[in-house]
Amino acid sequence: MSELVGPVEIVGTGLLGTSIGLACRRAGLEVLLSDSSPEHVRTASGLGAGRPRTDDDRPQLVVVAVPPDHLGTVIATALRETDAVVTDVGSVKSGPLSAVAGEPRAHRYVGSHPMAGSERSGPLAGSGSLFDGRPWAITPHTGSDPDAVELVEELVRLCGAVPVWLTPAEHDRAVARTSHVPHLLASLVAARLADGPENHLALSGQGVRDVTRVAAGDPRLYGQIVSANAEAVLALLGEVRTELDRVIDAVGSGDRTALQGMLEQGVAGTQAIPGKHGGPVRPMRSVWVSVPDHPGELARLLADAVASEVNIEDIRIDHDPGRPVGLVELVVEERRAEHLLTSLESRDWVTHR
Repeated sequence: MSELVGPVEIVGTGLLGTSIGLACRRAGLEVLLSDSSPEHVRTASGLGAGRPRTDDDRPQLVVVAVPPDHLGTVIATALRETDAVVTDVGSVKSGPLSAVAGEPRAHRYVGSHPMAGSERSGPLAGSGSLFDGRPWAITPHTGSDPDAVELVEELVRLCGAVPVWLTPAEHDRAVARTSHVPHLLASLVAARLADGPENHLALSGQGVRDVTRVAAGDPRLYGQIVSANAEAVLALLGEVRTELDRVIDAVGSGDRTALQGMLEQGVAGTQAIPGKHGGPVRPMRSVWVSVPDHPGELARLLADAVASEVNIEDIRIDHDPGRPVGLVELVVEERRAEHLLTSLESRDWVTHR
């Protein structure tokens, strides 16, 4: 069995590349950094993600973390210029594989894709804990060397992620469904806000923020990602267009039965998303608490929630535009919600039932 001992070379020191470098350094591995931007290499090195690569370095594993348009070229170059196993962390897997399919060294290539990220970009957004507990797809092709596959799996586990095994084509269909099409739809919804009248936007609440959050991502990067996965994305967009026509017909004709059926399909979709730690979905309930917008108040609320011995599964904050108060949503297991409400009210918190 292959053992990951390093050095690990990271090509591309943005969010993902820097985060992988930090995770590898945390594990004690030597990390070599390269990027078309010397400033990014300096920044990532300063953060402790590794050191600049030199011509004399001989990496054991190369991780390509460049934008989608350049993946195939950089992977092929790494295969030709090193004896290392090569993986990449791009959002689309079929394209890079096609680009290196004719390479005699392609047996050393194993695609991968961590399902972790942020609306922020660049090395300063990097974190060694970015992948902890997150799924990380490993997508070997039919010619991948078993030792190369094992080395990539070791990298995934070293970074704290959970390996998920898919073929390149199946991966691309999966991310179209769970990431690329949702991003496009979020952008379409957000675009309706851009020229909205001020008195309309004053009614914005947490719901519209939740729906549009990912639309804040880098348009150039996501344009490359979606274009690289065009076949899978188009198939799903065709389904969405059909469903949208049905919604328009139902709303226009006042067919509440049809409309309710579509809304119920949406509820079923939210329940299909795996629960905590990949387990079954558990019934959850939101507990709403008014929190003064003063230093230390949120910390006090969380301390009181801990004292109630109720585990907080998620937390969101919606600021009141008319008052110096925030409305904090604490998501807990449904069976524990009433206990949390009673406990917080006994500590003089204003809750909303």
